[in-house]
Amino acid sequence: MASLEERVAALEAQVAELVGRGPAPTPPTAPGDTFWALDGLRQRLPEGHSGAVLYTGTVDLDGERYDWQYGLPVDDVLAGDWSESAAALTALAHPVRLRLLREILGGRRGTAELAGIEELGTTGQLHHHLRQLTAAGWLRSAGRGRYVVPPERVVPLLTILTATHR
Repeated sequence: MASLEERVAALEAQVAELVGRGPAPTPPTAPGDTFWALDGLRQRLPEGHSGAVLYTGTVDLDGERYDWQYGLPVDDVLAGDWSESAAALTALAHPVRLRLLREILGGRRGTAELAGIEELGTTGQLHHHLRQLTAAGWLRSAGRGRYVVPPERVVPLLTILTATHR
């Protein structure tokens, strides 16, 4: 495994490459407090621990606020059965389903509203995609042909999408 210095150097090289593409959005921090979340995580780790992964977010969408934080020790992540994640990831691996999630997060929650979006396909295709997302836990029926992204899935979804940015 690369040392902390090597990993920081690699990140600095990536940042230098990205500088020409425009500034990356960053959360507000105090001067010299760039790694405030990372520093807080490190302080909570027991001595000799191999590390942890943490994601957190605060999101205001369509009049709803979602605050979420979740973390696991690295040993638990590595020891887990990664194949159990396949269904949830597969459900996200389709452009129409990603578009559906974006529309629903944006407030278009009814099947009638969603069916009006030409790029989402036929009504049958729409229902197929809604079923896939619901089965994987990314959507929940809110009754009468309406869907919501469950509150506990909003920040994880946005985290996954953020992780795909290069």
